[in-house]
Amino acid sequence: MRTLFRFGAVAALLGAALSTTALAAPPDNTIVVGLSADASTFDPAQISSRDNSNIAKHIFATLFRVTFEGEVEPYLVEDTKVSDDGLAYTFKIKDGLTCDDGEPLTAEDVAYSFNRAADPANAFTGNTPGFVYTTLGFKSAEVVDDLDVKINLSAKTTLALGMMAQVYIHCKDSYEKMTLEEAAANPIGSGSYRLASWDRGSQIVLEKVKDPGTFDTIVWRVIPEASTRTAELIAGNVDIITNVAPDQIEAIDASGTAVVEKVSGTRRMQVGFNLGEGVAGMPGAKEIQDPKVRWALQYAVDVPSICTQLLGTECERMTSLVNPPNGNPDLKPVPYDPDMAEKLLDEAGYPRGENGVRFNIRLQGPRGRYLNDANVVQAIGQYLSDIGVETEVELLEWASVYSPLLRTKEMGPLFFLGQGGVTWNPLYDMSLFSTPDAATNYQSWKDPRWFDDWKLALAADTVEEARPIINRMLKLFYDEGPWLQLYFQPDFYGVSNRIDWTPRRDEEIELFAAALKQ
Repeated sequence: MRTLFRFGAVAALLGAALSTTALAAPPDNTIVVGLSADASTFDPAQISSRDNSNIAKHIFATLFRVTFEGEVEPYLVEDTKVSDDGLAYTFKIKDGLTCDDGEPLTAEDVAYSFNRAADPANAFTGNTPGFVYTTLGFKSAEVVDDLDVKINLSAKTTLALGMMAQVYIHCKDSYEKMTLEEAAANPIGSGSYRLASWDRGSQIVLEKVKDPGTFDTIVWRVIPEASTRTAELIAGNVDIITNVAPDQIEAIDASGTAVVEKVSGTRRMQVGFNLGEGVAGMPGAKEIQDPKVRWALQYAVDVPSICTQLLGTECERMTSLVNPPNGNPDLKPVPYDPDMAEKLLDEAGYPRGENGVRFNIRLQGPRGRYLNDANVVQAIGQYLSDIGVETEVELLEWASVYSPLLRTKEMGPLFFLGQGGVTWNPLYDMSLFSTPDAATNYQSWKDPRWFDDWKLALAADTVEEARPIINRMLKLFYDEGPWLQLYFQPDFYGVSNRIDWTPRRDEEIELFAAALKQ
């Protein structure tokens, strides 16, 4: 087996840490988080990435929240009533709520928050209209009275409350006075913190306006390079860092100032097959339309070796887009078998040419967004080239280049991506493909068998009732689907010894209960 990419020496990292200007530790009323990517917007209906939403969740409140244990519980809501047909949810919100400009928050503001995101005139492409509403079958929101609001859906779903937990609530009067450009940079939230400053590409500062929240100030520093994040943590300049590179774990744990917290994450890592018009005519785009080719490529990538050598941990290859323990138990991980990959490509009608190449294709991926992503993407490109699929690897900046390509579905034809998941309902993980044209269906996969079954699964009263349908859908995804299956991303967080904070599995960085160690 080929040797994969090697990391730099831990000693070099320690040297970098020691050479970092040692600033005073953050004040006791301040917590500092080092992120790999900047926010791209603070318009509540346009936010789409996890880093962005981790900041936004401290600015905007939601009707419900998902707890550390994965339970959906009321947040702004005091009481819930569901119609007999499951198509209307009436919520009584708590009395006395306000936005951070002092404006009272009422049922009118909740209805406005839901309807504004769905307004086609705004052309929003964020998580709320692009994923939540597509999955929910959101139709409209209407005011019943001052504290009661009704949310109308087009179909019954067991996902309703969990999906609504992702819609950011904001006050109507304030937002009607702003243009969309102003709203993107000047959020007026309903949560515990307000945006004090945003130095793009450098840092975002939040100030507490109300409980919950232990710290008066949260500073989110944008530090794209993993080694720099580690050096800043060891030097005591930041309290928490994300995406710790595996080769830096030893240095952090030995520093005496911080430790690495390891979490089995729920983010699903894949190489997507872009089957849409956005890559039509590109080399490889026609070949991957064939499910036999997509299946052959599954055998070409040694996922366990990528995990041990590039991620610093052992992991089992995914069998579907659903997080354990909610997957189809009959599906087994595809083994690394390059000979089988070559055999299947021959059978599919793509033999090696005289130069050893079957066909050419481009693999795009972000640099610095996911755990050791650049090296992982290059390794995958080499694995595919080894079986005669000559792969050009292109690494792109996440916020300004890669994300726009995802939104317009012009990346690829192969593209490296991680998409967040949950453990509370398998249908959530599957809802990336709620419709052929869903914003999160980056692969433009349109197999009617999947979408016919999706309607049946959603109509079931419980997940247990839908289980036979779910298992059938996951088998189809396994056999012919639009992902080259990789792994559930392990998450490594660096945490300062001065902070008491426990990371979540779902990549949500929630700081309301974080505190100084006693």
